[in-house]
Formats: sequence, structure tokens, C-alpha cells
Amino acid sequence: MKMTDNPLIIAANQLNKTVAGFKVLAREYYFDVILSVHFCPECGGRIVMTGSSECRCECGNVFDPTLAFQKSTCCERRLRRKTLHYVCSDCGNVVPSLFLFNERLFDKAYFREMAGKSRARAARQKQEMGRILAESRSDVLLLTDEPRLKSITGLLEDLDDFIGTPAPEPDFLRLDSDSVFRMADYRTHILHVVGDDCLMFSDIGPLVDDLRRDRVWRFITLIFMQNDREVMLTQYGNDFLVEAAR
Repeated sequence: MKMTDNPLIIAANQLNKTVAGFKVLAREYYFDVILSVHFCPECGGRIVMTGSSECRCECGNVFDPTLAFQKSTCCERRLRRKTLHYVCSDCGNVVPSLFLFNERLFDKAYFREMAGKSRARAARQKQEMGRILAESRSDVLLLTDEPRLKSITGLLEDLDDFIGTPAPEPDFLRLDSDSVFRMADYRTHILHVVGDDCLMFSDIGPLVDDLRRDRVWRFITLIFMQNDREVMLTQYGNDFLVEAAR
């Protein structure tokens, strides 16, 4: 029996889909309620959530509702936005945002700036390494005699054994051959969710129920997309930032 034919696995996957659907509905209801008492600071119109602590009005005004509407409970002051959270502008205490629903605060400008600095630093290191290698390059080697492999006892036999032995395949790369990897589908999905902006790899939604396989395929697709200069990747710990190529 395959893992995907196990009744328990099938039931668990169905439960995950149901919970995910409930979260979407709960999020929509939560923001419908909380935004019902807030209006656009510029025109007074109705606003809707469009991202992580980001909302938009019909007049085109896009702003952070946490900064616009929320005050700290400690000092009744406006909040300031840090990289990954909000703080009271007076005492500096961390204040949870009312306009985040099971989400992380994601400062796109900060991560884009850090990614740019990281790429510039990598370019400088590459240039410096090229300079060091050029300075340490040895003189031209002139061979006066034809190399003779047989002069080293057992070398030819060892080379034959080495070439004839296939490299072991890591277990984590062995995927179920019954499932087909369609890179074009993943490429279209990634381009759609990233758009002209940026997103963390872990925040890109899956295309298949097998999350392990989906993560591997997303990663492989992104490597090819970076090679084709469709996206730019910058690592942050166990995650990395995916940016649309400029």
C-alpha cells in the first residue's frame, strides 16, 4: 500500500484542507468586523486588507492600518514599525498588531534593502577573490616529458574502479516516480504570487498535498528561475527571500 492510499493519511489531508478553508473565512470575517469602524484617512472611504498589515482604499491610498489607527495600551501612543514587529513610540514596548491575523509582519522595504546589500557584498568578495587568485597564479608549467599514467602503480585500476562506480543517490532526493514534476506549473505559480514584489520562500503556498515534495520542487524551480534571471534569491537563516528580477 502506498502512503497516499492510507485512509488515515487521506483523512488527515482532508482535515488540513478543511482547516485551511476555515482560516480563510475566519480571516475575511475578522477584517470585515475590525475595518467596519475604520475609514481612509485621506478620503473617508471604505478600506480593505490587501496584505500583511496593509490596506487599500478605492481612492488608491495604500497604507499601514496599524500605524494609522492603533495605539499602545501601555502609553496610549502611536506605534512605530520595526523589522518584524511594532513598538510603542513612547516606551518602546512590543505591541501586537490588531491588523495581523495569524501572519508575520513582513517589511518588504527592509528585506529588499538587505538583499541589495548582500548582493553588493557578494560582488565585492567575488572581485577580491579574483584579484587574489590572479596574484597567486603560478607560472606556466612546461612539460618536457609526456605524462605516463602507468608510472604510478595501480593508478589506472583505481581510476577504472572510481569511474565505474555510480555515485550514491541521497535518500532525500528519492521521490515517488508516480508523481510528475511540472516545472512550468511551479514557475507560473511563483511568478503569480511574487508579482513585481518580494516574498519569503516559506510564504509561497504549495501546489500539491505532499508538502515535502512540494518544497523540493519549489526550490528546484526557483534555482532554474534565478539562473534565467526571472527572480533573485537571498538566504536568511533557514529561509530565503524571493524577489522579482528588476
